[in-house]
Amino acid sequence: MNKKQILIVEDDPLISRMYAHKMEADGYDAVVAANGEEALAFIRKQKPDLIMLDVMMPRMNGVETLKALKSDVKTKNIPVIILTNLGDNPDDIKKAKELGALDYLVKAHVPLKKLAGIISEAIEVEPR
Repeated sequence: MNKKQILIVEDDPLISRMYAHKMEADGYDAVVAANGEEALAFIRKQKPDLIMLDVMMPRMNGVETLKALKSDVKTKNIPVIILTNLGDNPDDIKKAKELGALDYLVKAHVPLKKLAGIISEAIEVEPR
């Protein structure tokens, strides 16, 4: 059975390692990109089953990355979960969802176990 692949787009190495470790422990293939440019280059070669996308990143932020993904017919159907520490401003949440994000989560408010449940639901895999 092929593992579902999750692309973690996060510029903080500690956070990306934490997410990758949890996703791999849950049976996913986790891949990390440090910014939107890296993420888009990876996605053009290999389409992940889900993308966890940080907002504040150097070079190309999460909103720009989300716009690029959702405007491309080849990548627009990949589920994207926004993970940010910007807070849960209703305008930011609304904008992210209007751009096509599946969910908008504040990292500090979402325990890893809850995040794993959200991800498994999004890609239709039973949580472990």
